[in-house]
Amino acid sequence: MKFLAFCAVLAAALSISACNMGNDNLKSFAHYLQGTWVSNDQSVYYGVLEITFDRITITGYYEDQTPTPGGNDNQRPFRNFTTGIALTGHSEEGSRVNGAISGHIFIEDVGRLQPGIPYTYWYETPPPYNKRVHFLLFNFGSREERLRRTE
Repeated sequence: MKFLAFCAVLAAALSISACNMGNDNLKSFAHYLQGTWVSNDQSVYYGVLEITFDRITITGYYEDQTPTPGGNDNQRPFRNFTTGIALTGHSEEGSRVNGAISGHIFIEDVGRLQPGIPYTYWYETPPPYNKRVHFLLFNFGSREERLRRTE
């Protein structure tokens, strides 16, 4: 009897899991955005994005990195987000042009979904090794932040 009860519970759990896997309403980051991204030009700002299926962790981009003199803190990437902890988020793809993919990422911080941040993703295959290098570009004010994915 216990065995039959166990089988019934197991079947129900597998059924629920299968239904959730087919749910197109699950919000997540696109697979090409998942990974660890580091600032490509670390001379001004340094930060790291760790993106998983539905989480993003932002580290770096601290206030003391604002360039001086005359630096504009409004251009500091991800300045209004909590850093160092995994935040819930997802991406929405917009368009594909010449191999580049544009869209928006959305991050929930302090219980509120923040406005979407436009991104452009692309990859290059430079010689001599012809190994793909993945890039992610964000715009913050008039400043661009280009990141590359670490392998």
